[in-house]
Amino acid sequence: MLKVQGLRKIYPTATGGFEAIRDLTFEIPAGQLACIVGPSGAGKTTLLKCIAGLLPRTEGVLELHGKDISGPPKTMAVVFQEYGRSLFPWMSVQANVELPLKSAGVPKAERRARASEALAQVDLADAGAKYPWQLSGGMQQRVAIARAVAYRPEVLLMDEPFAAVDAQTRADLEDLVRKLWKDLGITILFVTHDIDESVYLGERVIVLSNRPTVVQDDVAIDLGVDRDQLQTRSEARFAELRHHIYGEIQRAKTNTGDTEAADATGVPVSVPKPTDDAQRAGSAL
Repeated sequence: MLKVQGLRKIYPTATGGFEAIRDLTFEIPAGQLACIVGPSGAGKTTLLKCIAGLLPRTEGVLELHGKDISGPPKTMAVVFQEYGRSLFPWMSVQANVELPLKSAGVPKAERRARASEALAQVDLADAGAKYPWQLSGGMQQRVAIARAVAYRPEVLLMDEPFAAVDAQTRADLEDLVRKLWKDLGITILFVTHDIDESVYLGERVIVLSNRPTVVQDDVAIDLGVDRDQLQTRSEARFAELRHHIYGEIQRAKTNTGDTEAADATGVPVSVPKPTDDAQRAGSAL
């Protein structure tokens, strides 16, 4: 569904240019939930903005269903980290969720119905008449997710959406994303700096190198579709995958685009299961 090939992004500067992304290549099939991690400043947000058509690329291929992404695709929605700045405080929750539908020309009755349905899906069915400033941070982020869901996108891009909420709210929102992904069958590309979150959420974790950025590793997450915050995170396999990705992040901090990408084809690789001794060590992490 989504193809990124040889993506390069250079920001103009007074001295010639700043290379944020050097050579990114991967593909996301329809219906997959993939997470992207990498060192701070690796270009994760830049990558998402390029895919969303919000930022022009310097070189490379960006395609959705084989069509070039030259502007924001109509079948794509984005949820940003700063939910407080993405919601209009003078508009009700219902009006905030309806806004992109109104801009898209959806009839009034239909957009009201779709917004109400989306709010119910994120457990905010009774919050439509309230204003964002009357809600907690976690509830505001649910509103932002509902707005994206009401738009009925094929692809949902999420840029560290839970970074500003507390741990318990974060866990609830992670489960919400997994539920929406399974119920709606959409494709999700989720950027996070939290390694545990990437392993818990994703069917796949793409690890980026340090700047200028390439794909350093592409890891298949074989934890099963049904996941639970307590049980899944206590499994030995969860610890093994977390340990592997943490090691890749540490290596990524010293690696740049001058090094060879670990998996230039964009096909996720399986992390071998360790021996019994290694499993015991991993479970103790």
